[in-house]
Amino acid sequence: MRKVAIILFWIITSLGVIALVTLPINLQTQLIASIAVVTFMAVIKILRAEGTWRLTALAFGTAIVMRYVYWRTTSTLPPFNQLENFIPGFLLYLAEMYSVMMLGLSLFVVSMPLPPRPSRAASEGKYPSVDVFVPSYNEDAELLANTLAAAKAMDYPAEKLTVWLLDDGGTLQKRTSPNLLEDQMAKARHQELQILCNDLDVRYLTRDRNEHAKAGNLNNGMQHSTGELIAVFDADHAPTRDFLLETVGYFEDDPKLFLVQTPHFFLNPDPVERNLRTFEKMPSENEMFYGIIQRGLDKWNASFFCGSAAVLRRQALDQTGGFSGLSITEDCETAIALHASGWNSVYVDRPLIAGLQPATFASFIGQRSRWAQGMMQILRFRFPLLKRGLSIPQRLCYMSSTLFWLFPFPRTIFLFAPLFYLFFDLEIFTASGSEFLGYTLAYMLVNLMMQNYLYGSFRWPWISELYEYVQTIHLLPAVVSAIVNPRKPSFKVTAKDESVLVSRLSEISRPFFVIFAVLLLAVLVTAYRVYTEPYKADVTLVVGGWNLLNLLLAGCALGVVSERGELTATRRVKVARRCEFGLDEQWYPATIDNVSVNGARVNVYAKNLGTLPLDKRGLIRFTPYSSGHEEILPVAVRNTQVAGDIVTVGCLYLPEAARDHSLIADLIFANSQQWTQFQMSRRGNPGLLRGTIWFLGLALYQTSRGIIYFFSSPGARDKARLAAEAKR
Repeated sequence: MRKVAIILFWIITSLGVIALVTLPINLQTQLIASIAVVTFMAVIKILRAEGTWRLTALAFGTAIVMRYVYWRTTSTLPPFNQLENFIPGFLLYLAEMYSVMMLGLSLFVVSMPLPPRPSRAASEGKYPSVDVFVPSYNEDAELLANTLAAAKAMDYPAEKLTVWLLDDGGTLQKRTSPNLLEDQMAKARHQELQILCNDLDVRYLTRDRNEHAKAGNLNNGMQHSTGELIAVFDADHAPTRDFLLETVGYFEDDPKLFLVQTPHFFLNPDPVERNLRTFEKMPSENEMFYGIIQRGLDKWNASFFCGSAAVLRRQALDQTGGFSGLSITEDCETAIALHASGWNSVYVDRPLIAGLQPATFASFIGQRSRWAQGMMQILRFRFPLLKRGLSIPQRLCYMSSTLFWLFPFPRTIFLFAPLFYLFFDLEIFTASGSEFLGYTLAYMLVNLMMQNYLYGSFRWPWISELYEYVQTIHLLPAVVSAIVNPRKPSFKVTAKDESVLVSRLSEISRPFFVIFAVLLLAVLVTAYRVYTEPYKADVTLVVGGWNLLNLLLAGCALGVVSERGELTATRRVKVARRCEFGLDEQWYPATIDNVSVNGARVNVYAKNLGTLPLDKRGLIRFTPYSSGHEEILPVAVRNTQVAGDIVTVGCLYLPEAARDHSLIADLIFANSQQWTQFQMSRRGNPGLLRGTIWFLGLALYQTSRGIIYFFSSPGARDKARLAAEAKR
């Protein structure tokens, strides 16, 4: 009876909402209602009201969105008999409806996400056996050494922990390749990594053939191991000492739990952050997913495996045939299969690994292309909405995660739609300037405010639009390819530990400058048409304003594709650890100020020490978290700064034995609290108004920087020289 009453309540409520949304009102009333809702939402946000007030504000915002959808559907589409207007107009309408649908799915997922879960250590004496898989393909030994050493140093009973390097770069297929260079490189790698694993006391495992990419490599690891749980870390994802202590206890609470996923934290900025210089002050792009969306998915038992920084139950994987390999995003596909089989997942919102992001814009696009194509494969092969075994909330959650990657289609339409009117005088949106203010502008404001409600501290205004734009140009053909031929995409390993030594334009930057030039021309056309056609000035100004917004995004993107030169791929991490610094058999009291994967900066107290010669050998003696007694790490001096009795020494690590890699890992990765503190230091919400002003300044500066890079790049100088020679 209670269930029937709830259903009746929702039916009556829905009918009431539909009646209000479709109520015929004049434009003045619509304007008043829109202003009232925007004001109410702004007041709730300023007062920082949560709970019921937050949901009420989102409900009012949803009403404005639905009112816009009704008006847009019934009053603005061009006549069908005017195909030159109707076809682009209907495409624009579909793009807007996609955006509304994704907003609705986002509201369902994250309107009230779960709070961060507390840590859950295993009960004393109930530690399950754990196999740690580190799959690798082409990563160098030094990078792998740090990750393997960090995994081996995790705080967990040694007899219950086995670390495996799963090497797909030294397979028998590669070691017997008819390509001589590939054959010799694979043999050398095979031998080098076997020695490394022996020194670090971890297991080395390869296989005969490179089948089914990463999923096949992980499944091969399962066939050779027996642990109750399997922890997976990418080759560049080094875990903190407390990773297992923070995660394995959840499996004790729920025998049907197949996954504990943790966030991916990165030591280096992605190309957008690096080129815009926002890494230190603005949340990273992935923090919206790991900080909010995954907690929202967790509420509906739909948080999914992200390929690394996770622990899985072997029994669950055995039930579904191991890691799924039909798509190139084996992680999400595996999670769908296990959720559909009745298994549960948990998301722990605490950074417990530190990894590396692609450093170049081209590698960044390559990584996102793989993600997008993999999600398209899942849509085609696993279609979550009709996947038997998933609950309705789980189906909606997976549809939200996969449909998101269709964004290149609407983003392309939003980019070029104003040009149909400005260049060709096509009327693809039949509305006056006043109707635009009453409906469209209100919808846009409410949409931005709702995004700020949902993601404010994790995603600043206009940053989502920028990330989507810079990806769209190259992702669109990749997504189309995966939709047309879903079996075509192949797994490509993301480049790691790159660096951009010289400032330059990205090799895939040309389309961004072409689009910017077209949009800039459209601004001039707007001014011309306002002057020559004053009777249509209201519509022209509205469309011109839309184009101007696109121009700001396109201008900011010029800064994104203008690669800043940096000597190292990783940022330095503040640590403040006491140590002693050894020079010529004499020890000085010192403090380790910051560290990176390549070196450290040490403040040494030493009177009359002076400037040290370049590459002079030194020693750092400190107490690792893992051993409890002092150990020594050899280093080379790279630079010195003298300030009174304090000499600041920049050091380069000189690992000579496997234990040295363990010491380096202890310095950088052992303490998870430092990652949390760094993330929290960036999580401030500037608000919609202040954030918009900030983005406007950023866009103007990056536009000028991109133009300067364009005219000062070697390619531009060569073109100018050839043009001058051609005129002679």
